[in-house]
Amino acid sequence: MEYISHYQSPLGKILLSADDLGLTGLWFEGQKYYALHLDKKCEEKELSLFKEVKKWLDIYFSGKEPDFEVPMHFKGTDFQKEVWDILCSIPYGKTMTYGEIAKQLAAKRGLGSMSAQAVGGAVGHNRISIIVPCHRVVGTNGSLTGYAGGIDKKIALLTLEKAAL
Repeated sequence: MEYISHYQSPLGKILLSADDLGLTGLWFEGQKYYALHLDKKCEEKELSLFKEVKKWLDIYFSGKEPDFEVPMHFKGTDFQKEVWDILCSIPYGKTMTYGEIAKQLAAKRGLGSMSAQAVGGAVGHNRISIIVPCHRVVGTNGSLTGYAGGIDKKIALLTLEKAAL
């Protein structure tokens, strides 16, 4: 069973979803792939996990790096989960390119190379925005390409983190 809750951020309404294992989704209202794959039989319920996530978001939106992690349950392909794990390793206020992620995955798999476009697809389908920081992924030349929540939100999140744009 999946549960949902709502959070009002400075950048708009956010939908949260979770199951018994952890947070499964965090989407800005109206973003691309909004609530895609969310269990149709979900129930609105204020879980203790949602209180923890909201505390994390309150700290984050105050301009500080949260000093704790929330339990997450990634739902996706093995490739997507590998990419999302790498996203979680990008430090607060820093960025990484799609190509750098592809190189890291290729090395991990013992391959000569990997498609940055495939990485981009996995990044774009990240179901746990902000906490799994897909907004920290940029194009080769540092360009702010693609963000399911919209480029304006990507800029706002990177600005909040004081990342070099």
